[in-house]
Amino acid sequence: MNIFSRLFRIGTAEAHSAVDKLEDPIKMTEQGIRDLKSNLDDSLKALAEVKALTIRAKNDYESSRTHAGEYEKKAILLLKKAEKGELSAEDADRLATEALAKKEECLVHATQKQSEVARFEQNLGQLDSNIKKLRSQISAYENELKTLTARVKVSKATKSINKQMAQIDSSSTINMLEKMKEKVDQEEALSEAYGEIANESKTLDDEIDSALGGNKAEASESLAELKAKLGLDKEEE
Repeated sequence: MNIFSRLFRIGTAEAHSAVDKLEDPIKMTEQGIRDLKSNLDDSLKALAEVKALTIRAKNDYESSRTHAGEYEKKAILLLKKAEKGELSAEDADRLATEALAKKEECLVHATQKQSEVARFEQNLGQLDSNIKKLRSQISAYENELKTLTARVKVSKATKSINKQMAQIDSSSTINMLEKMKEKVDQEEALSEAYGEIANESKTLDDEIDSALGGNKAEASESLAELKAKLGLDKEEE
């Protein structure tokens, strides 16, 4: 199967060697899927961490922009106080200069955070794309594993049946049937022979009794005829 080179952390030659050695491809595929799921978990953790960094960078950017605006407002207030005479011009200029310097620092910091946000968002896009690919691969390999498992079951069942069929000797089966047929013929002939012997062993009396017992009317008629020949019927009268 072409998935081994991607699923397992071994070279292509080693993968083919493993298959040639009849290692269980189902167990290998299951291990490969477990590795992919582990990679997916790591990618999800990385995605969450990068999202957290992105959120912090965005917050820092907004905070720096806000602070820059506040320092500018403070510089303006200081100059207005000096204009009203509430603060000396020298102090107002010094403090306003410091406030504007703080404003520039905040703007520089905001620019840095803006760059970080752009970089983090790019990383998020790459991680999200990798996660989608991993999920798609895992789903495809799990479906392929189901197909492979079903094929293995069918092949094992077919192998078992073919093995049993291969072990059947058709010639010996035919010989066995011929012997059984010969045995039956012998038994039937023996039964017929015993019947003939039984008929031959009957005495003359047995035959007479059998004949008389089979048809009493004929026996009575024969007896009457015999008496008539002997004149016994006249004597009885």
